[in-house]
Amino acid sequence: MTALEQNRLMTPQLEQALNGSPLYSQDDKQKDAVCHAIFSIGNVRWYVLEGEKESEDFTMFGIVAGLQATEYGYMSLNEMAGVTLDARSYGLGIMTIEQDKEFEPCKLADIQDGELQRFLSEMYD
Repeated sequence: MTALEQNRLMTPQLEQALNGSPLYSQDDKQKDAVCHAIFSIGNVRWYVLEGEKESEDFTMFGIVAGLQATEYGYMSLNEMAGVTLDARSYGLGIMTIEQDKEFEPCKLADIQDGELQRFLSEMYD
């Protein structure tokens, strides 16, 4: 079994969605780009737009919000699966990046996240 097959973040639904949206497939769609998944840890959110398998990893492209600056960027699914945050001093234990299992793919413009929408407005309006 490869590292990607063992990756707790790679669900069959995510793999199918990203196989239909390889890197660069949504260039120039701006707010109409389809978000296929949302990952989060604490207040940080990753909105996944595209991705493709590279060796034993999945490289994804999307938007990260909740850090100092919201921005587009590339993400490694294997790296994300290995991230932990020690929040025991806040009573939260050890946190890991998780996928929002309830999220239904939709256009970026339809996602109810004020920080994301401000970023998109600054980029495209």
